[in-house]
Amino acid sequence: MGRPRNFEADTVVDRAMEAFWTHGYAGCSPAQLAAATGIGKGSLYNTFGSKRELFDLAMARYNRMGSELAREVLAEPGSTRERFRAWMRFTVDTEFEHPVRRGCLLVNTALELGGHDAEAAKAVNEGYEYMIEVFAERLEQGRRDGDVRADLDPRGYAEFLMNTIGGLRITAKVSEADAMYRIIDTALSTL
Repeated sequence: MGRPRNFEADTVVDRAMEAFWTHGYAGCSPAQLAAATGIGKGSLYNTFGSKRELFDLAMARYNRMGSELAREVLAEPGSTRERFRAWMRFTVDTEFEHPVRRGCLLVNTALELGGHDAEAAKAVNEGYEYMIEVFAERLEQGRRDGDVRADLDPRGYAEFLMNTIGGLRITAKVSEADAMYRIIDTALSTL
């Protein structure tokens, strides 16, 4: 009989997500994952099967957390433009809270693995699709409320915003917040 687990799997996935987000998939060795999660390599692999299976769980968690948080921020009181400005500024501001500007786990994964790893590309696309759906719902609400142009295509504009946010997350690694805020204001000026 094996020893009982003395850790929460969700906590391990959260800590692994942070490690992958900071170092990338290839940059996380089994030893780094063990250190980041606080459990031994053997326990990691006995519980999660492989580094890749743990990464897949971390990506799913990141996707779920991001879309839930976006939905919350976009649902707060204010116009559609105000809510998207708040969301986009939040994504920029979080870059400057960490000693290492990590960008977005989805964008980082797309750049690292997207061109040669179909499963990673699928996870990135799922994350993008979750966010696009959340954005499109808020834009549609804005059309109903009258604070978004009636001729605006919610899906197309949501895709544009998602692409803009991806670019912001990359640019924020090397630029300062004021430049990012100008980009946000420009992107939202067409609502």
